[in-house]
Amino acid sequence: MSFPRRSSLAMFMAVLVLSGCSNTGETEYSYPNANRAGRATDLYGKDSKIFGDGGFSLFGGDNKENQGGGGSGIAVNSFLWRASLDTVSYLPLASADPFGGVIITDWYTAPETPNERVKMQIYILDRQLRSDVLRVSVFREAMHDGHWVAAPVNVRTVRTIEDSILTRARELRIQANGSA
Repeated sequence: MSFPRRSSLAMFMAVLVLSGCSNTGETEYSYPNANRAGRATDLYGKDSKIFGDGGFSLFGGDNKENQGGGGSGIAVNSFLWRASLDTVSYLPLASADPFGGVIITDWYTAPETPNERVKMQIYILDRQLRSDVLRVSVFREAMHDGHWVAAPVNVRTVRTIEDSILTRARELRIQANGSA
């Protein structure tokens, strides 16, 4: 006797769910402790951080210098994130993921160069405000015989965009520290 495909899938899912509920041994749970300053700590008294050093602290227990400008809802350096968005604000956004640190623009054609278009991808790789955590990719296409064809991008263009983002991020950090 053969079961219909849907029934076997439902049965498999039920077995999978129920097997996850079984517990043959005792489980020991360890919760973060709180030190005297109210910071979350691990079993050894060190500040608890998700994703290790450079990650974010549980319950906001880290000092302002080490937070890298990250707020509670963003997983990358907030100064780099805001500076990146400011720098590419003239381009249409295709995607912006503050948790993954990825900004992707759509193709943009400047009015003065209608036979060229550009697209950018910006990656912010950490919560620290450092130049090595920023990656910018620029794509350029030119119109040839009615078709868009990939064209080379000057290396200085990428470096200029990275420098603009880093400069703006530093300005934002100075503004934030000056107003605090």
